[in-house]
Amino acid sequence: MRPGHNGGMAMKNSAGTSEVLSQSEIDQLLAAISSGEAAAESADAHTDRRKIRIYDFKRQDKLSKDQIRILSNIHEIFARLTTTSLSAQLRSLAQIHVASVDQLTFEEFTRSIPNPTTLAIVQMDPLKGSAILEIDPAVSFSIIDRLFGGRGEGGKLARELTDIERSVVEGIVVRMLGNLREAWATVVDLRPRLEQIESNPQFVQIVPHSEMVILITMEIRVGDVEGMMNLCIPYLTLEAVVGKLSSQYLYSSVRRGGTSEDIAGLTSRLSETELDVVAEVGKQGLSFREILNLRSGDVIRLKQAGVGDSLVLRIGGRTKFRYRPGVVGNRIAAQLVERLERIEGTELLELAAAE
Repeated sequence: MRPGHNGGMAMKNSAGTSEVLSQSEIDQLLAAISSGEAAAESADAHTDRRKIRIYDFKRQDKLSKDQIRILSNIHEIFARLTTTSLSAQLRSLAQIHVASVDQLTFEEFTRSIPNPTTLAIVQMDPLKGSAILEIDPAVSFSIIDRLFGGRGEGGKLARELTDIERSVVEGIVVRMLGNLREAWATVVDLRPRLEQIESNPQFVQIVPHSEMVILITMEIRVGDVEGMMNLCIPYLTLEAVVGKLSSQYLYSSVRRGGTSEDIAGLTSRLSETELDVVAEVGKQGLSFREILNLRSGDVIRLKQAGVGDSLVLRIGGRTKFRYRPGVVGNRIAAQLVERLERIEGTELLELAAAE
């Protein structure tokens, strides 16, 4: 508000242009201010302002907060499993937990990690593309030193891995990938596979620099050595399962248990499982001395039932049936006469033998 050319007052309206008020309008405005009406209107106008949030089109967030939380929970499971397996393998206390889950560009990720470092390129079957598991060099050399019989004092080294050290790290990473598969089991039957180990971040171009990636940062401690472990997964890789990264999907899958597809797949795999079937014809107890004195050609008399009595048939090492021995055609056979333990099967089980 400022003085007008004609002795009145000039005020800028909402469009930003000046509007000259007459003397009567000025009097009305002053009266409104003294009565408190204008103050209330200005306060309403102030609270009606919209909140403005800056949006960077170069860095578009792909996942919601709920999906980020689900990813954090999944990799907390991975961290706990890896803590247990790594502690057992190193015979030393190891601690891993998720520090953060961020969305950034692949270029930002490669710039944030040291050179050289330990970079494992992981194929994320059945998802498309690859991921990167980066382990702090201090932690890598500490693990290697412990596996070689040391005290884990290799944390101050900063160089590329030798061929032997690279082979040791590959074994560690393969175990970690088994834990990663178990952690993702509620979302997808992930089958991560190690492709190669690199040391230079410039040699791991899995996606264009501008592509968005999901970075799961974990703090890892092995003995007295602390460092970071990063799992970088491109959004293009996760795109196929983004719809499953929700609390509603995970809780519903827990409630409904195995689906018909899961049951069919399990039944199919079990139907191809081979079990040893053993038809016992008798037993005999021997002392340890008698066993030591056994020689080729010795005859051991078995304690067996009379002719026509039933014998025991074992499947997978467990007693399942009683049977009578016989012959069907040119094959030795066992006719089942009594079920000792509930099992699905045929009533006549033929044991193939050489003709």
